[in-house]
Amino acid sequence: MERDQESARGLAQLEGYLLWNAEVEGARRQARSFTGQLPWLTSAQREDVERVYTAERVTASRESFTRIRDRAEELREEYTERYAQLRTRCVAVSAVTAGAATGLCAALTFLLR
Repeated sequence: MERDQESARGLAQLEGYLLWNAEVEGARRQARSFTGQLPWLTSAQREDVERVYTAERVTASRESFTRIRDRAEELREEYTERYAQLRTRCVAVSAVTAGAATGLCAALTFLLR
């Protein structure tokens, strides 16, 4: 079981790494596309604009991913709590139903004697 959890954690880290690298590369592509629309920039200016644009986009992405992660954790906790409540209710209803059925069978047996 521990190896499975370790494997799952490793796969999640790899997925996160690949996702983040794709995000950074997307930011770089957008920066190049943006500076491509500004033909009057010198090479040095173009590099500076691309660097700043990429940095801003990466910062915005990090903040967005952090918000998403935090919300996912909140939802996990909320749904775990709801599941526990639902499970408790289902067990209680099952116990009451089984008790009622047993009582009904006992009452019928007693009355039919």
